[in-house]
Amino acid sequence: MSKKATTLIDVEQIVRSRAGKKSKYIPGFVIDWLKRLIHQDFINGYLKEGYVGVDFCENCLRYLDVTVEVEGLDNLPNEDKKYTFVSNHPLGAIDGVTLGMVLGRRFDGKIKYLVNDLLMNLEGLAPLCVPINKLGAQARNFPQMVETAFASDDHVIMFPAGICSRRMDDGEIKDLAWNKTFITKSVASQRDVVPIHFIGQNSDRFYNIARWCKRLGLKFNLAMLFLPDEMYKSQHGKYKVIIGKPIPWQTFDKSKTPSVWAQEVKEQVYQL
Repeated sequence: MSKKATTLIDVEQIVRSRAGKKSKYIPGFVIDWLKRLIHQDFINGYLKEGYVGVDFCENCLRYLDVTVEVEGLDNLPNEDKKYTFVSNHPLGAIDGVTLGMVLGRRFDGKIKYLVNDLLMNLEGLAPLCVPINKLGAQARNFPQMVETAFASDDHVIMFPAGICSRRMDDGEIKDLAWNKTFITKSVASQRDVVPIHFIGQNSDRFYNIARWCKRLGLKFNLAMLFLPDEMYKSQHGKYKVIIGKPIPWQTFDKSKTPSVWAQEVKEQVYQL
């Protein structure tokens, strides 16, 4: 197994570097609270093992003692083509590493996630990631980074909702609207789309925090800070992944807009 990533998570360094000149106003007790919230010592205990790439994903599940049932493996394409894998995003962490393990093993590590740039702080996962941050200086490079991912020889993994699922007014746990990028880029690069349904959910606390953020009109995704804690609490959990049949890229013609096609694929995912 490949081992070489040893850089550990340093919450203080990450927060202060992103805050820039304003970092001097962040009190130490806030940093200490964040360290406890994300379980920095627990995460670093795993990072010290030094796994990289697909090995990182597989051994992360082992470290958490998480069991995953996979259905529809026979739907994974065998021919020599490149695909866009799209999934709902119920958990925010385990769903990502699980798909990295399942698809990474199936395609010999030739996969790339389009992910939040914060995940680039995990050196073991970084080789599988194309960071996305539409804010700040990196925003200028965003279109080219996406183009490069779809033009590569790697299969692309996306969570088109952009953020993990929320509790709807009817109580159902579901993604918000899916971004159309996976439709437009899959058509442009002639990649068939493979829908994936990940079955699982976070705690009531997480959804309540997300609901209050929406009610208060907060632009900052506060709920995201609690995702490492959700991952920590998911230890010994059991989840299920259902892989659907590839949807030919030619399906997404001009009879509907890319945005409408994106929502239709989303609905197909939830029907798996």
